[in-house]
Amino acid sequence: MKKTLLLFVLLLGFVSLKSNAQEAIKVQEKYTAHNKGKFFVSWGGNRDSYSKSNINFRGDDYDFTIYDVTAHDKPKGWHIDYVNPARMTIPETNLRLGYFLNDHYSITIGLDHMKYVIYQLKAVDINGYYPNAGTYDETLPNDQVLLTEKFLTFEHTDGLNYVNTEFSRFDDMSKIFHINNTDKIQVNLTEGVGGGFLYPKTNTKLLGKDRHDDFHVSGYGVSLKAGINVTFLKHFYVQGELKGGYINMPDIRTTKDPADRASQEFFFFQRIIAFGGIFKV
Repeated sequence: MKKTLLLFVLLLGFVSLKSNAQEAIKVQEKYTAHNKGKFFVSWGGNRDSYSKSNINFRGDDYDFTIYDVTAHDKPKGWHIDYVNPARMTIPETNLRLGYFLNDHYSITIGLDHMKYVIYQLKAVDINGYYPNAGTYDETLPNDQVLLTEKFLTFEHTDGLNYVNTEFSRFDDMSKIFHINNTDKIQVNLTEGVGGGFLYPKTNTKLLGKDRHDDFHVSGYGVSLKAGINVTFLKHFYVQGELKGGYINMPDIRTTKDPADRASQEFFFFQRIIAFGGIFKV
């Protein structure tokens, strides 16, 4: 009987020690040690570059393509508009909401609000036909035209809206920088792949016609990204990303006439800085 009682006491002591050890491990474990189940949201800005693009314009009495058209973004610079709710669509911005499926992988939805403006007064090759050729100060020799404002202005400035879902991986790289307390500061490497649709508001002045200038689902895009995430005090972070991809828009509205359409495809490259928060519900 005494042996049984002694064995029972020893067993209780072992269970108690094991439980205390587990609780001690939990106390010592950092909040940033695991990501599973965490939500995050970020808001930031971007600068964009675009490849050359062939753009086709078509309607009831015209069908022509201009080749190797160059374009640029429309930067706002550091400005209060990035945080002004009434003017947030004026700068080039990025909004993203995400959830960690496990410690390393997350899924997000987001809006990349880019801006795309073709360069004016550039000579480009052209093929096709349109009415009143030569009356827009556009005609050049050798099957070229000059992109005058009377002939064509073409921009996605409110904007080139890429609505997308991303699947991303995060890896804690803090040890490389000799950071021991990741609850104070943590450095993560992230990379991901995404895809979605284009919902631009295209501002076009074409052959003297009235512009349409309204939101319209115009095509699709795919993208890849890589970035550095620096998290402060468990819940706040700044993230820098390089993001590139392909956009194909076969159905762009150009004027109020529903028969008037444009199409184009090109590659894009974004440089993004975003600020965000990460938390558990």
